[in-house]
Order: sequence, then structure tokens, then C-alpha cells
Amino acid sequence: MRKVCIAGNWKMNMGPTEGAAFATALKDSLTHVDKNVTVVVAPPFITIPSVVSALKGSSIKVASQNMSDQISGAFTGEVSADMLKDAGVTYVILGHSERRAIYHEDDAFINRKVHLALNKGLEVILCVGETLSERENGQLEAVLERQVVEGLKGVSEKEMTNVIIAYEPVWAIGTGKTATGDDANNAHAFIRNLVAKVMSESVANSLIIQYGGSVKPSNVASLMAMEHIDGALVGGASLSVDQFKPIVQYKD
Repeated sequence: MRKVCIAGNWKMNMGPTEGAAFATALKDSLTHVDKNVTVVVAPPFITIPSVVSALKGSSIKVASQNMSDQISGAFTGEVSADMLKDAGVTYVILGHSERRAIYHEDDAFINRKVHLALNKGLEVILCVGETLSERENGQLEAVLERQVVEGLKGVSEKEMTNVIIAYEPVWAIGTGKTATGDDANNAHAFIRNLVAKVMSESVANSLIIQYGGSVKPSNVASLMAMEHIDGALVGGASLSVDQFKPIVQYKD
């Protein structure tokens, strides 16, 4: 049985004071979490230390929303893997659709970050997904194949134990639209079969594949009931304890 990972991506919301208060409230509210479920929150860079401090003693993990492809040096405005680890981060989100679309990060650039993160001992959440026009033009599988294969290029089977893939149809992020359970499951199955083909069946069978795109309390249980969906990468609903808690506790 595969593990489940529920991660909340706060995006550019909540500074250190608000983030710490939120993390404390979340920790206090999650008195019961299924032992098979890993809970992760991803604050903005500046908020990470206060959230790590607030979550001390809990099982909730902290992720970064991004990281530099460089180890150190004259890279103004960048944050390195070593800095993130020193701050208490254990996961890093890479290749999010907003990074791809707004900041023009391509697959090769994302792949460099994947390798650096894994080399530094961070766990990677690699985001992939198609735009509405790509879906409507029948390019779903071609886009997913390119993003998965290029994003994981050179990653070993052993390293894959520290990789999660998050399938996020871009047209469903922050729009209120959600892929149907069958649509999401079919995309997840395609990704799993692709990993089996380029790596191995054992890697594919143990791979956690999250769904992201307007996940909320009202739809999480139906999504998680699908065979190939192993978690959620949650956006807006992760900014409210009242919304995020029932997503984490979708089995209850």
C-alpha cells in the first residue's frame, strides 16, 4: 500500500507572524492524523523559520515552494538547498505551473534543481500538468511525458524513493474547476505507467502521485478513492485550518 502525502502550498501568502500563528492552530487542530498520511506545508521563504519553530514536536513537515539551481555564490535573490535544510525544510516543490508559466522555467532548468535537491537530501515534489489548450488539442499525454521524462532525467531508481509527482492540470489551479475523478485518475495512471516504462514497475508502484487543482473538503474523498491518486497538493484551501483539516482527515 502506497503512502499518502497531503501538502499545502501557501504561495505568496502569510508572513512570519501570521504563518506561525496559523501553523500553531493547525498543529493544535490535527490531534489525529492517519499513520499512512504525511502532512506538509509550504510557506514563503521568509516565513519558513517561524513555521518550523511553531511546528516543533509535531509530525507536520515543512516544504519550500522553490529553490535555486546553484549551490552558493553571486546569485542575488536566490535561496539555496543548504539554506533551506538549515532552516528546517525537508521537502521542496519544483516545476510548479506558476514557475513554468510566469518565470519561464523549462524542463532542463527544473531537472537541474531536482538533482541538486536530491543530492542535498531534500525530498522533491515535482509538478507536472497541461494547460486547457493543450488538453483540448489532445496534447495531454505528450505534455506529461515530456515533463516527467525530462524532469526526472538522470534520476536513479534509488533516488526515486525521495520523489513525489504532483499532477496539476493548469486549468484547474485556483479556478474552482476540478478534473473529474476519472480524468485525474487516468492522468495519474498514465504517469505511473510511464515511470514503469522508463524506470521500473517497482518504482512506479511505490511512487506517490498527488493531485492538485482546486482540491477542497467537498471533493477530496472522491479524488482519494481513485486507484492512482495518492495525495493532494492543495492551494487556496490550505490557507484555512477549517478547510485544510478535513482534507488531511479525508478518511474520517
